[in-house]
Amino acid sequence: MRIIHADVFDGEQFRTGWQVRVEKGQVTAAGKDLPEKQGEEILDLQGDFLLPGFVDVHIHGCAGADTMRGEDDIRAMSRFLAENGVAAFCPTTMSADGETTEKVLAGIRQVMEHPERGGARVLGAHMEAPFLSGKHAGAQRAEFFQDPETAWLQEVTGGKTDTVRLISLAPERAGSEAFIRWAAREGIHVSLGHTDADAETVHRAAEWGADHVTHLFNAQTPLHHRAPGVPGAALADDRLCCEMICDGIHLHPDTVRLTIRCKAEGKAIAITDAMEAAGMPEGTYDLGGQAVTVRDGEARLADGTLAGSVLTTQQALWNLIHRFGIEPGTACRMCTAAPADSVGETLCGRIAPGAPGILSRWSKDWEWKGTVREEG
Repeated sequence: MRIIHADVFDGEQFRTGWQVRVEKGQVTAAGKDLPEKQGEEILDLQGDFLLPGFVDVHIHGCAGADTMRGEDDIRAMSRFLAENGVAAFCPTTMSADGETTEKVLAGIRQVMEHPERGGARVLGAHMEAPFLSGKHAGAQRAEFFQDPETAWLQEVTGGKTDTVRLISLAPERAGSEAFIRWAAREGIHVSLGHTDADAETVHRAAEWGADHVTHLFNAQTPLHHRAPGVPGAALADDRLCCEMICDGIHLHPDTVRLTIRCKAEGKAIAITDAMEAAGMPEGTYDLGGQAVTVRDGEARLADGTLAGSVLTTQQALWNLIHRFGIEPGTACRMCTAAPADSVGETLCGRIAPGAPGILSRWSKDWEWKGTVREEG
């Protein structure tokens, strides 16, 4: 398939006059005046925007499927996400006992090694637990929290630690320095989250090798003018990428704007933190063994605690542009190349040879027009 007459965002900038060729599920060429191939399908976008497939590095579930149920549900997530313009994702875990965690990671590994046909790529697990602070548990179950241990991670991954692409932890916990330094050497990105850390601890963690912050401003110490906490340190430290849930519930629009203004280009990233109710009717659902009620677009535990979101990435992009007034190029990057870069991914989140052939189409006034990919 050759896509013509598109205003192409390649992950970094808009490219006027580009054409894009997709073959066998991946981009094989992009640029001006691609040579014709006999018999290939032509898709004329009539001046609409063409974006890379989205990348979501923090998502627990969607469409009634949940990472913690293992391989079959992760495959269902992969299919749903691909239909909604997501090219790659990190299935995200909840706190659980070691045996359950081991089974979930084995399921993630299976989908990594044997990808779902036509589905979004699994980049590896985002382990959002169990190395977290009980003071900021959020919707995670604190009874399973523990100090960071490399031996524990090696055990639950069966020695295949590259199953884990990203891991959240509270850097004030005992053993954090050794764990973060080890993880950085192993190519596992460390995100600071669900933490009672002060600003000084955040900066030290970045020195040890942490490069990411989990859902900035949520489940962490607050920003105060004399005690900047996790958010203040994260905004000031250029080594740290900052996740944001841009649903208009977790963050005030000014907080989103402030974060984008503070972070170097590409260091502010959009995530969904979605749970299984994303893409489903409102009602009662499950997250990590806890009942979650979804009402008026908000997902909450019985005590009122926010429990992830029902956000989709295309809605996050729409919100960034239309609700928060973010410049479209910045907003597009936050949903594509920036999250990919934050976990060391070099192909997904871009339109370039070898990138996934799951793309998204947007009108000239930035309304979602659907996923673009080969049929069959």
